[in-house]
Amino acid sequence: MSLIPSFFGGQRSNVFDPFSLDVWDPFKDFPFPESGRENSAFVSTRVDWKETPEAHVFKAEIPGLKKEEVKVEIEDDKVLQISGERNVEKEDKNDTWHRVERSSGKFLRRFRLPENAKMDEVKASMENGVLTVTVPKEDVKKSDVKAIEISG
Repeated sequence: MSLIPSFFGGQRSNVFDPFSLDVWDPFKDFPFPESGRENSAFVSTRVDWKETPEAHVFKAEIPGLKKEEVKVEIEDDKVLQISGERNVEKEDKNDTWHRVERSSGKFLRRFRLPENAKMDEVKASMENGVLTVTVPKEDVKKSDVKAIEISG
């Protein structure tokens, strides 16, 4: 029996992954000031990447952003780049903030695409805070096999 999970007060979120501990944060409930600090939850935007027979599909969770606030770019060396920024809500002098948990700041994620990616047919859409980028795949040409007769 391992002492690490009970020492940190968490449990494994995936029993098959020895590094997937829900780590205990001793400062979680302390009232630290939030001004000028970027919350890492937004800075490290989570992205799923799946491959289907026809395409590579990327899904990024970016709640609260409009499509105009997100950039999807492809670089020449087949790198997909997803970036954006959520600005801090403007403060009114009459408002009293009790808690600030929603994150703000810039985010940037980059993915090197495989050789079979069709760079000129990439499509992106956004619905309900989820950005979906679809990168079609080129058909892999199967090499023709030609039998060679052996002489002698």
